[in-house]
Amino acid sequence: MANILNNSVASNSGMNKRLYYLDALRGFAILMMLQGHFVSSMLDVQAVDTDHFLYRIWQYCRGFTAPLFFTISGWIIAFLLLKNPLQGLQNPRIKKGIKRFIQLIFWGYLIRLNLPMLFSGKINSSFLKVDVLQIIGCGLLFIILVYIGFYYLKRKVGWLFLILGVVIFLYEPVYSGLKFDNLPVILASYLTKANGGVFYLLPWLGYVSIGAFFGCFITQNMVLKDVVAALLIVLGLLLIYKSSSLFIQIDTWVNYKTIFYKVAYNNYLFIRLGDVLLLTGLFMLLDKLLRNRWWKFVGTKTLDLYIVHYFILFGSLTGIGLQKLYPKSLNALEAVFGALAFISVCILLVYLIDRLQLNRVRRLFTTISDRN
Repeated sequence: MANILNNSVASNSGMNKRLYYLDALRGFAILMMLQGHFVSSMLDVQAVDTDHFLYRIWQYCRGFTAPLFFTISGWIIAFLLLKNPLQGLQNPRIKKGIKRFIQLIFWGYLIRLNLPMLFSGKINSSFLKVDVLQIIGCGLLFIILVYIGFYYLKRKVGWLFLILGVVIFLYEPVYSGLKFDNLPVILASYLTKANGGVFYLLPWLGYVSIGAFFGCFITQNMVLKDVVAALLIVLGLLLIYKSSSLFIQIDTWVNYKTIFYKVAYNNYLFIRLGDVLLLTGLFMLLDKLLRNRWWKFVGTKTLDLYIVHYFILFGSLTGIGLQKLYPKSLNALEAVFGALAFISVCILLVYLIDRLQLNRVRRLFTTISDRN
């Protein structure tokens, strides 16, 4: 939903140098998610022209937010794992990654819980639907497990991540309708969209895996950053505009109506990957313009922003949020200014919470120092 990892990204030399374009990408992704959720929840579609080009642009842009989150999640965890001086099971990033996995699973369920229904002896149906947080958490655990296994096998894992991601995308027509009826609903809901959720391991794990491939290779030598950025832009454009025709051509070479044919006529995964690569390349080129505290703050507080926005908009725990109080009640202009106000309030609340926590830590250390 980019990455919901509030970690510092170190350079090859081990110095505390950030990859600012990743902070900015995470910040951009969370802002797109905030406005997307607000507008889709509050906009009265009967009051707008859904064929208007601005509405179509907004609708299209909503579609690349989640792929961006998932790709950057895999990118950063793989980068942090492989660049740490300690490798194997001694790598401290393994413990931190598992802790982040548990945290994301916990928050993913908590923000969907409805306490009034729970106190009445019922569990709201949306509680069992997996949230983006759980899938990103599972993606992080997946990257860690692959890293551990292939580190001791002395294999290069980067290309494996790429192969896994591509295979997951290619076979989406095969597994998308599977329900896994033999599994409990709470587990089956993690696997495919057939169980009614919005996010699931397949195919979203493909973006995490391809992101891990980038984390293994692209960020190793940032001296060539502009060249890499240009290549990503070109590859992204090719995926967006040419990948469908490529799959049709491959299908004619192999055999008519193969898996490539099915992918070509429902090619949203590779096209959205193209969007992600295009955006990543553009942000890499703009890296020097994005080196400011604002982008860093927003980009490293994506989990906090996600949680705060869920409480305000969807009414986590209480069941009372803007979506329930004023559903589909705004016209286009009101939705635009409402989204800006909503984003501002979320950022302000996270900033105030962050400052409050920082002041508490400072007072704690001051008290300890005075005692000593």
